[in-house]
Amino acid sequence: MYNKVILIGNLTKDPELRYTPHGTPVASFRLAVNYRYKQSASGGDETKQETIFIDNVVFGRQAESCSKYLNKGSSVLVEGRLQERRWESNGQQRSKFEVIAQSVRFLSRKAGPEGPAAEGPPEADVPPEETTDLEPF
Repeated sequence: MYNKVILIGNLTKDPELRYTPHGTPVASFRLAVNYRYKQSASGGDETKQETIFIDNVVFGRQAESCSKYLNKGSSVLVEGRLQERRWESNGQQRSKFEVIAQSVRFLSRKAGPEGPAAEGPPEADVPPEETTDLEPF
């Protein structure tokens, strides 16, 4: 069996950082991922766009880096695996799919008051090119 997901998208809000009872950092964020396609209609091709929203979870040092350097609107490439989470709420079974990220690559930096995004933050605060941590289980 093979379970691998690769996504490129933009964060819909700032990552949320929390810690497990054993002290392992865990960050959660939601990505908006766009898909463009052409649909033939009478009179010509029409370009359509769909956006899907995907929850992501990342562990360890990578979670701390995501929390520190990513903001709403940041572009990232996420590699990981798809996992279904199940729970019961008000006597009703619920579930959702989320990506357990094994690698998060930062694709852009948000522009700040000091200039355009290409300049990035001061050298002491530059995010790592890529971090990798496997989840703690």
